[in-house]
Amino acid sequence: MMATGTRDGRRPSSAAAVGIIWRREITRWWRDKTRIAGSLGMPIIFLLIFGSGLSGAMGSLIGGGSGGPTIDFKQFIFPGIIAMNVFFASIFNGISLVYDREFGILKEVLVAPVNRASVAFGKTLGGATVATIQGTLVFLFAPLVGVTLTPLLVLQLWPVMFLGAFGLSGMGVALAARMRSTEAFQVINQFVTFPMIFLSGVFFPLQGLPAWMTILVKINPITYAVDPLRRLVLNAQGLPAAILDRLPDFGLGIKVFGHSMTVGQDLIVVTVFGVVMNLLAMWLVSIQD
Repeated sequence: MMATGTRDGRRPSSAAAVGIIWRREITRWWRDKTRIAGSLGMPIIFLLIFGSGLSGAMGSLIGGGSGGPTIDFKQFIFPGIIAMNVFFASIFNGISLVYDREFGILKEVLVAPVNRASVAFGKTLGGATVATIQGTLVFLFAPLVGVTLTPLLVLQLWPVMFLGAFGLSGMGVALAARMRSTEAFQVINQFVTFPMIFLSGVFFPLQGLPAWMTILVKINPITYAVDPLRRLVLNAQGLPAAILDRLPDFGLGIKVFGHSMTVGQDLIVVTVFGVVMNLLAMWLVSIQD
């Protein structure tokens, strides 16, 4: 259970309440060894199935087939696996709010002398932190797919991962705020999350898509979190200039109204999405009865 007051009986500040909730989310994750093991199992499965199993068939989609420069499909998909692990963990974080409601913990928290918005923000920060850690665990598989991770690259990836996790964790809390059962949350979660993640380019290049799918990809905020991850990873692999110059031909980089989005512009979109989702989550938790 969560402590909600200070030792001298004063009402804790909003920052203190956020810190308490954040620490509780981290502790809950750390104690759940099955969850940690599961976060490693999914990347292995997808790397084996999509990375190794489809690398030959997908090679022509990433520059192969004509003797020209190529990007290894396993290298291409690796950042997508990182993103997928981060995003699933982020939005799944909302289920803890539903559990707390079912077991009466949320009611005790909401009647405590703390700002309700702090509860939502603490859960979002905790979920984003856990998701970033789970994404970092995927780095362990980089040597298996021929991806080189330098300390500088890791430092570049962490903020991108956290920003994406921040938005989706807020979205998960917002969804969970109106759910009365874990079953309902899981159904809605799958209905919303799977299309968003699979239409973000985690498994395929964003080129040659049907017009209707291209529209969905471009209005999907997760797309703008996957793209910078992939570009950062591939740019750090020491690929020939002939390949780096042709990254847009391989489906890297998002064009909006003819404008090629930069990594910085991608991150602005992700940040705006995160702010909107967290404001929504804080409002929905604040009006809980």
